[in-house]
Amino acid sequence: MLASGRGTNFEALARAVKRGDINGEVRVLIANVLDAPVLARAEVERIPGVAVLHRDYAKRADFERALIAELQRHDVGLVCLAGFMRILSPVFVNAFQDRIMNIHPSLLPAFAGLLGMQVHEAVIASGVKVTGCTVHFVTTDVDAGQIIVQRAIPVREDDNAETLAVRVLVEEHQAYAEAVRLFCAGRLKVEGRRVRVTAARDEGRGTRDGSPGS
Repeated sequence: MLASGRGTNFEALARAVKRGDINGEVRVLIANVLDAPVLARAEVERIPGVAVLHRDYAKRADFERALIAELQRHDVGLVCLAGFMRILSPVFVNAFQDRIMNIHPSLLPAFAGLLGMQVHEAVIASGVKVTGCTVHFVTTDVDAGQIIVQRAIPVREDDNAETLAVRVLVEEHQAYAEAVRLFCAGRLKVEGRRVRVTAARDEGRGTRDGSPGS
C-alpha cells in the first residue's frame, strides 16, 4: 500500500486481512512523507513500513522508479493507494497495469479530480441527495479508471462537509476491503471501460500474475 497521511484505509485493509476477510497478505506500506502517521499504524499492525520521499528526487519519474523497485522487492501483486497524495505518471501506472487500486470519496465520475474535504464541500454545495465512495483501478487519467465497487449513502438535510466525511469514510473502509477481496479471489475481469465480477466458482488468486500480495 502507498499512503501519505493518517492511513485509516490502510488500517482497515490490514485488519480485514488479519480477520481472514481477504485471502492475501499486506507485504509493505510505503509512505512518501517521513512523519506520516500511517507509518506508526503499520508498526502497530506489524507490517513493514518504508519511507520513500518524493522530495529526495528531482524528477517524478525517478521517484516512481524508486517506488517500483521497492514494490518489486516485496513481490507485490496489487498496489493499493490509501490516501497517497501524488499523481502517478505512466511510468508507474504501466508497471502495474490493472493492478493499482484507489478509493475516491464520491460516486465517480461525479466530483472527480477533487481531494479530501474538497469533495464533501462540493457535494454539499451542489445540493445532490446521494453521495458515497468509489474504488477504481488507476489509469493515467485522474479518477477515471474502471470502477470496481461503489457504495452510496444519502446526504442528510443537516449534513455539512465534516459530518458527511465521517459517514463516507465508514463506507470507504467496507468498499475497499470488498474490492481487494474480489481481486485476491481472482474475481475481477477488466473488459475495456468496465470491470466484471465473475462468479465465486471461478475464484483464484489475482487478476494477472496470480499474486495476492498488496
